[in-house]
Amino acid sequence: MSGPLDDTFDDTRDDTSTDLRNRGPELAVAALLFAIAMAVITDSLRVGIGWADDGPRAGYFPFYVGLLLALSSGWVLVTQMRRWRGDSASFASRQQIGLVVQVLVPMLIYVALIFAIGIYVASALLIAYFMLRHGRYKARLALPVAVAVPLAFFAVFERWFLVPLPKGPIERLLGL
Repeated sequence: MSGPLDDTFDDTRDDTSTDLRNRGPELAVAALLFAIAMAVITDSLRVGIGWADDGPRAGYFPFYVGLLLALSSGWVLVTQMRRWRGDSASFASRQQIGLVVQVLVPMLIYVALIFAIGIYVASALLIAYFMLRHGRYKARLALPVAVAVPLAFFAVFERWFLVPLPKGPIERLLGL
C-alpha cells in the first residue's frame, strides 16, 4: 500500500543504533495509565464504593475498573523494569518518529488556533496545510476543499443540530 509519505519513509536500513527502544514508551504509557487509575480509584473512594439501600454507590464500578487498570499497568511497569537491560527491541526509528512529529506538531498548532481564531478558520488552515504539504495537491483543489469542509460543518452543527462550536473574531465580525 502506498501513500503520499512513502517516498520519505525507508524501512530497509540496517543501522538500528539510533532507534527508540520499546522500554521507554512502554514505561511512559504504563506510568500514565497507572496515574489515571489512581485518580479514578481516589475519586471513586470519595463518592463511595459500597452498596446503598438502592444498589451500588456511584464509585462502585469505576473503582473496580480503576483497580484493574492499576494492576495491569503496574504489571507492565514491573515487567519492563525487570527486563530493562535485556530489552533491545526497536519501537520506532528516528525517521518514523519524524513522520509522527510531522502530523503531531500541526495538530497541536491547530488546537491552539481554535482558541485564538475559532474552529472554522483553524480547520480551513489545517486542511489546506495537509493537502498542500503532505497530499501534494495543487492549490486550485486544496483551497476550495479547505473552505468547503468547515462550511459544511458549520451548516451541520450550527444550523441543523444547533450545536455551537468555538468561534473566532472572523465569525463574530460576520455576526455568526
